Amino acid sequence: MSAFTRRTRPVALAGLAIAGIVLAGCAGGGGESESSGAVTLTWFSGAGVEANTTTMEALAKAFHEKNPDITIKVDASGPSGSPDIDNTIKTKLATGAMPDMFWYNSGSLLSALNPDETMLDISGEDFLDNLDPGFIKSVSTEKGVFGVPTQSAGGGGIFYNIPIYEELGLEIPKTWDEFLANAQTIKDAGYAPVEMTFGDAWTSQIVTLADFYNVYASDPDWGTKWTANEVNFTDDPVAQQSFTKLQDLYDAGFLNEDFASAKLDDGLKAIATGTAANYPMLGFAQATIVSNYPDNAEDVGFFGIPGDSADSAGMTVWMPSAVYAPKDTPHPEEVKKFMAFVASTEGCDVITETLGVTGAYVVKGCTLPDDAPKIVADMLPYFDSGDIAPALEFLSPVKGPNLASITVEVGSGIRSGEDGAKAYDEDSAKAAQQLGLPGW
Repeated sequence: MSAFTRRTRPVALAGLAIAGIVLAGCAGGGGESESSGAVTLTWFSGAGVEANTTTMEALAKAFHEKNPDITIKVDASGPSGSPDIDNTIKTKLATGAMPDMFWYNSGSLLSALNPDETMLDISGEDFLDNLDPGFIKSVSTEKGVFGVPTQSAGGGGIFYNIPIYEELGLEIPKTWDEFLANAQTIKDAGYAPVEMTFGDAWTSQIVTLADFYNVYASDPDWGTKWTANEVNFTDDPVAQQSFTKLQDLYDAGFLNEDFASAKLDDGLKAIATGTAANYPMLGFAQATIVSNYPDNAEDVGFFGIPGDSADSAGMTVWMPSAVYAPKDTPHPEEVKKFMAFVASTEGCDVITETLGVTGAYVVKGCTLPDDAPKIVADMLPYFDSGDIAPALEFLSPVKGPNLASITVEVGSGIRSGEDGAKAYDEDSAKAAQQLGLPGW
């Protein structure tokens, strides 16, 4: 059963408490102390996602209004996508050049930052009591807890253009074959069946990563087995489809003509304004649609990546990104005070006011309004029914760093889906060996 109830509700992710994307310069060294005792903290991130930067600025402003002696300077000057932002974060932490705080993913990518040695441990802070245990797991090691959520949890799958579906008499597909049949009808009608935006390479991963619900439905222990090197994408026929589905779309000619150069904003415009019928994307991006195309916001709906069976349709869920701090910040108490604000109902209210509703909050006491945007409203039944699975990166620390490059190649017809699965298995094996995991 899901931990969610309908609509205006306190939202917790206890149903996703996990056994054991997103992407975000100033030289580092911490905040600036000022003569009156005031402090300026710098918050670093990548430049790739407008909604992230907007969230940072809104939280910084709201916190400063309550705490006028602490100013937060947002520095969204980092690289815009993986692996560049990952490498920048690692380098800044390793060399002591990271400013007071930074925005980064939760989940498996955190382990590659060596957080026990490089990041501020916030274990034991009272504000952690406000957070869902599933989220805390995603920002923790055995030795410490390191971050608080900067947005809500949300699903990954397909954004679809409702007017096109209605014009062509299409139903929401419950299987991959139905999705491909819809795409052919859409192509015959002169629309781009599937928008892809490989100019922002991280977006090429969405089909593969969001397909994990179907892998999980076939074997709920798949993540544990993956960590132990007992399963892989090459040999598991269900898991391999996470790559061959990309090949299906390319081989059938279902992609927009400019898929190789188009960027996230181009994709969101295409799906909102109706030049494309489907766009694989994460739920957070609906905020950009609402902001940039308000007249079209209700024209875009959502469904999970279909699998083989109409009886097991579901959705893959991502924990939100987080705000972290380097271990050597000269202002740890001020940083923790800001984290406490973010991890509160006040923080949630700021995020909702800034982005609208993008998913389910992992902060206790936060509520969702009745008038959720269409994309989010389409996600809620998955949460309510329990037809959800955490993305693989929240079940396992094993994640190859070159997935985006591999999925661009598969999605561009450069390599087959089977070859892509094999390449990712090899990439992940190297990452697991670097982490010193047994069995690799």
